[in-house]
Amino acid sequence: MSKRSHTPADGIDHDETIALLQDLVRIRSPYFEEAEIVEFVYDWLEQEGLDPEYQPVSEPEITGYEGNNVLARLEGTDPDAPTLLLNAHVDTVQLVEGWDEDPLSGRLEDGKCYGQGACDMKGGLAAVLVAFRALADLELRGDVVLAAVVDEEGPYGLGANQLLRDGITDECDAAIVTEPGPILAQSELENPALLLGARGRFLYDITVRGRAAHGSQPERGRNAVVDAGALAGALAAMDVGSHPKLGDGSVCPLSIEGGGETLSVPERCRLLVDRHVVIGEDADSVLADAERVVADLGLDSAVEVGFREAPATDVRYGPYVTDENHPLVRSLRTAAESVAGRPPAIGYFSSVGDFNYFGHRAGLPTVIVGPDGENIHGAGEFVYTDEVVEVTRILVDAVAEFAG
Repeated sequence: MSKRSHTPADGIDHDETIALLQDLVRIRSPYFEEAEIVEFVYDWLEQEGLDPEYQPVSEPEITGYEGNNVLARLEGTDPDAPTLLLNAHVDTVQLVEGWDEDPLSGRLEDGKCYGQGACDMKGGLAAVLVAFRALADLELRGDVVLAAVVDEEGPYGLGANQLLRDGITDECDAAIVTEPGPILAQSELENPALLLGARGRFLYDITVRGRAAHGSQPERGRNAVVDAGALAGALAAMDVGSHPKLGDGSVCPLSIEGGGETLSVPERCRLLVDRHVVIGEDADSVLADAERVVADLGLDSAVEVGFREAPATDVRYGPYVTDENHPLVRSLRTAAESVAGRPPAIGYFSSVGDFNYFGHRAGLPTVIVGPDGENIHGAGEFVYTDEVVEVTRILVDAVAEFAG
């Protein structure tokens, strides 16, 4: 067997990378509460001489959110060479109950680092930071933009949305997002893995209006809760789209809110329903699908079907697929095989995230490659530490080839 040649990835230090991961995990950073970790990332980049800057993120109308992304840029030598976006989010879900230890311990055991957000996605954040620092020591032809963003776990992906609003993505030719891919892939995968697309998502916001009456005489009213329940069941069973790579769409009723008056027939009910979609399904078709279900049911109540309020009409998660033959994918394939010793698996993401904004809204060839783990969004969350280091090394070698 021929000996593996030396690559830039060989300079990545395992222990130093995992120590950074632990530091990140130990910072409490639920979405909308990211100020401390944003400052940490900024300071780390500044101490490494990487010239970070804050990018203000503002959404005053619905959430009242004010925060900051952290951006940094490596300038290449050739203005005609491609510019690559490296993206990771700094926030986590809210700390969940059920932990039997400190949910921010960063404890290491059996090749795992434990903590809320360790896998989703502080492992990927650590990988991006260390890789970016290593890339700064190389002479690259193309630019590399690092974006550590806020509010990926929140309702609107405001950090990534701000990258689009401010034209950052207009300057880029492709993107890598270091989300944990295999755990949420459409099929069973093991790292190294490249996820080349994702389903999209709409959230139906449906109002059902009945007629109030005394609860002892329900036949005199129209029960909005009963009709909303019937509608939820019908929507869950509706036909959805299918795609050869992204798989099938899905429908999941999330909540029914209505009624509550003492001994009164509920006259109003709100129904929220998740709809994951594939390529070929858009806002118009998704809305028409739900309206057909309503019409077929013939409910006594009046029904208004719409989508969840958003900061703007384009703030939605559309589906996308990246070409397997794109130069970025080829670079990642080569790097993964060099670092891990075997070709990467190819798959597609089952849910949504910032990558949808890049792959669909911005139209960038976008690849998800990140360290795997278990129990994301739940108690006992962990990330595999060796995979954090492996992903870091893959990033360095792949970017060195793509932009080098």
